[in-house]
Amino acid sequence: MDSAIKVHHIALRVADPHASAVFYSGLLGLPEVRRINDENGLRAVWLSAQGTLLMLERQLRGGGESGGTGHLLAFGVDGLEEWERRLTAAGVTIADRTLHTLYFADPDNHRVAVSVYRAEG
Repeated sequence: MDSAIKVHHIALRVADPHASAVFYSGLLGLPEVRRINDENGLRAVWLSAQGTLLMLERQLRGGGESGGTGHLLAFGVDGLEEWERRLTAAGVTIADRTLHTLYFADPDNHRVAVSVYRAEG
């Protein structure tokens, strides 16, 4: 058995997959991989975060809270100044910050961050 493990995907319950895709793909720059429709229209948008899928889903399997949670989705970036300008220009409020990380919310109030902190090594 291979002992290496990596994140396969992260799924977030969202009210409007299209609006969330605009945020994550348009603002954050994650490329879109797939759109899934059902009888009610757009059900999910899947995006790529360098090998990890981010699934923006109207409904999630396995229960849980009906809205956003206290969980944090953090993306590694090369610099915070450019991201702060980009987020502010898009009308996104920076909720908190550290020397290494900016924290903000997506359209469904999920906590999101961009960070320059290098956890490896």
